[in-house]
Amino acid sequence: MTDPSEQWARPANQQPQPQQPQPGHPAGPPYAGPPPQGYSPAQGYPPAQGYPPAQGHSPAQAGDHDESGGGRFGFLRDPLSIVLVVVIVLAIGAAALVGGEIYARQRADSIVSATTKCEIQDDVTVSFAKFPPFLYQYATSHYDTISVTTAGNQIRNIKGMKAQISIDDVRIDKSGSSSGSIGALDATLTWSTDGIKQTIQNSIPLIGGFVTGVKTNAADGTVDLEGMLGSIVVKPEVVNNGISLQVQQLTGLGFTLPRETVQPALDAFSGQLTQNYPLGVHADSVQVTDSGVVSKFSTRNASIPASNGNSQDPCFAGL
Repeated sequence: MTDPSEQWARPANQQPQPQQPQPGHPAGPPYAGPPPQGYSPAQGYPPAQGYPPAQGHSPAQAGDHDESGGGRFGFLRDPLSIVLVVVIVLAIGAAALVGGEIYARQRADSIVSATTKCEIQDDVTVSFAKFPPFLYQYATSHYDTISVTTAGNQIRNIKGMKAQISIDDVRIDKSGSSSGSIGALDATLTWSTDGIKQTIQNSIPLIGGFVTGVKTNAADGTVDLEGMLGSIVVKPEVVNNGISLQVQQLTGLGFTLPRETVQPALDAFSGQLTQNYPLGVHADSVQVTDSGVVSKFSTRNASIPASNGNSQDPCFAGL
């Protein structure tokens, strides 16, 4: 008797037959054959063939998350960027301060120059102290040092006179008839020999026509007013807070004349020119040099006239 299983046995060299679909069931995909050599079920399915992405969609790019997470100010995470921003801000601020400082100084120079020029009647150069900064001085209404130098053409009607003025401790405080105060004002006035001659010739009718030259004598502190027929020797002195030319000797036609003949005219002349200065400015000293006469003027704790229409001195109206 034969074994029943033998009829179902498959020869070793016979390939398995594909499974036939059963009636009533859809046919599946054809058998693709055995898996590739070296394939292991643990590795999962082999990678699918790449297909082009659908239109309107793109694969995520590397770095998209970082950019969206950084936001608009993400660059500030970089220390170098922060340093650059700080440097730019400081540079802009410094430029603004320098521009404001220059403009404020120029504006102040023009105001003080106009006031001084009106009072002295000559061109002037004004400068403020470099420290503290002018903007700080303006904010505090306190100015430490102001320097004024005139061109040397004249001071009022005095020809050939030059002034160097130093003004300290200026405080602006408008109240009533005052615009503030000046702690100290010191001025050095230099009067050349040629200026003395021109001034006397233009200001004293009788003596002016007589004077043809001026010579200074530093040794004895006198000034010789020379003329065609004689000379007048005068000595500058401080009298009544002003400069007076005191007659020492008067000669004419070879003989001496009494000093009373010309002294009143010289007193009126010197009093008109060197007295009644504003802010209480008065003469302190006078010295004769080889080239002219040098005098010192000053004032302390002076009140600045109010800058309004009621001011007695129109030169201070625009201060």
